[in-house]
Order: sequence, then C-alpha cells, then structure tokens
Amino acid sequence: MPVVRGCNLPDELLYDVENNLWYRDEGDGTFSVGMTMIATGMAGQLVAFTAKKAGKTIKAGKSCATVESGKWVGPAKLGFEAEIVAVNDNLVATPTLANTDTYGEGWMVKVKPTDPSELASLTKGSDVAAPYEAKMEADSFAGCE
Repeated sequence: MPVVRGCNLPDELLYDVENNLWYRDEGDGTFSVGMTMIATGMAGQLVAFTAKKAGKTIKAGKSCATVESGKWVGPAKLGFEAEIVAVNDNLVATPTLANTDTYGEGWMVKVKPTDPSELASLTKGSDVAAPYEAKMEADSFAGCE
C-alpha cells in the first residue's frame, strides 16, 4: 500500500487525485466512493455530509455530495458520469466516520458508471504515490501524521 506523507492509499482502490476521491469496485458494476485520507486530513473533522439522492445521474466533474468540516465546505466531485445507487446513511448521521474509517464505513455513495470506459481516467492504487506527492506539494499539505 502506498503511504505518502503518512497518508495511506490502499492498492485495491482507484483514485481521482485531482478531486481527492477513491473508488472501490464492488464487482457488480457499482463502485463505492469516498474521500481519501488526504482529503479528510486537509479538511479536518467532518461535521456534515449531504449526498445527492439515489437514482440521480451525476455528470463527470459534478458534485455527488457536499462535505463540511470546521474549516472547509465543498463538493465531492465525481471523476466520471454515474448514477447514484446508494447513499451511506450512517455517514449522514455520523460524518466523522469519514475521518475514523476513511476506506471502510466512511464511504459516501455507491455509483454505477454510465460509461465504464471513463474509469480509465482514474489512477490505480499501485501508481498513485507520485501523483499524490506532487498534489500534496502543490497544495502545501504536510501530510496525515
């Protein structure tokens, strides 16, 4: 597993480095989506999570949810067009799950890509260290520890 400046980036995930999101292939044509450890580290403790409704199709680069912390409010932008098929109600109730279990219970939404070929724009976990090192440098983010 790549670790960049103390931030874990599991190998089995796909990453949208620009938008700080991870994607887990659920094996049934859907993908769980969540914030990376880098995103939660930069944002700090989450205080609110508001997702778009299941059944809604989101265009690439558009928000599937709004995330709020004590120092940041912003959109979680999808890296490809997809339909939201499920929302993590546990995260809505307890936003800090994104901080404490980023790659597990802290997932935000599950999506079904409109065109699976668009997944090629994501970065594989095994290749994500260098792009994230560059992004963290550009964002002046010291790291997760």
